[in-house]
Amino acid sequence: MLDQRRTTNILLFIIVIPLVFYLLKVLSFIFIPLIFSMFIALLFLPLMRQLGRRKVPKIMSIIVVLLLVSTCVYLGIELIKLSSKEILATKSEFIPKAEGKLADLKVYLSDSFGIEFEQDKNFLAQFFEKENLGSTFGFLRTFLTTLLMTAFFVVLWLGESINVHNLLNNTLLKQKHTSIKAFMKIEKDLIKFIKVKFLVSALTGLFTGLMCVFFDVSFPIFWGLFAFAINFVQMVGSFISVILLSIFAFVELDPTSTLFFFILSITLVQVVFGAILEPIFMGKSFSINIIAVLVMLMFWGFLWGIPGLIMAIPITVFIKIILEQFPSTKIIASLLSGNETKLD
Repeated sequence: MLDQRRTTNILLFIIVIPLVFYLLKVLSFIFIPLIFSMFIALLFLPLMRQLGRRKVPKIMSIIVVLLLVSTCVYLGIELIKLSSKEILATKSEFIPKAEGKLADLKVYLSDSFGIEFEQDKNFLAQFFEKENLGSTFGFLRTFLTTLLMTAFFVVLWLGESINVHNLLNNTLLKQKHTSIKAFMKIEKDLIKFIKVKFLVSALTGLFTGLMCVFFDVSFPIFWGLFAFAINFVQMVGSFISVILLSIFAFVELDPTSTLFFFILSITLVQVVFGAILEPIFMGKSFSINIIAVLVMLMFWGFLWGIPGLIMAIPITVFIKIILEQFPSTKIIASLLSGNETKLD
């Protein structure tokens, strides 16, 4: 009888898991803003509690949090505007130089490898064709929709219309004491991750911009913002930032020692902040196996694209903490973290 029940549970598990993944993929337009909003709400929960202790009404606390988030968004938009003005101001100087370097590269590839290119078409102008502008407007529409849904869900999380603790208590964790303990650990670890990641990304962006200024590479504000944003994609972001900025610097700078030292400098910035300081700030208790990181990045990136890459590590931390609460799944949590977990 026990064997039959166990077989039935395994079969149900095999059927349910693909169904869950399918729903996560199909309903990504709901799940992406929902998970994003949960992380934002968790970040501001300590402030909400502090305001609650001072007898501030909950509605006023929510308004304060929304004002803080709006201020951060406004500052981000202003920085983007500043970077856009910077790009437009030097566009007339950069594009001819870029086209010249690309022309030289085409000649080299054509002479060395026999690769043929369309000579009558401006390469950079292709990005501004009507068909490409349509996809850009589609992306902006999707982004604004996701932003509004995220703001809506943040209000629900903060107003406790969606209560994470009650959700855990009524579904996965049946014991009240266990659910409180798990929720506090999830909150503590995720807040720590978001704070450290934001700080490290901000420092990475700042020093990347400063390196651009020092070596006289154009658009330092843009590249600083780009390094800051892409750094939220664990591991992959640093690599993309260095590669793209190196290619851009190749167009701007002559292939001399200056170019070499610039590439070395931006690489050191990524190594110092991403590979040295970030693990120190995170601590050993937050460690996740590098193989688990890569697998989760591929999995969530496949399901949700760029938002999945950004949220892959926080979601992994959430899953790891939940798995640690059950003796039968502690071994899986141990594999995710790369540390030995004592089985009860």
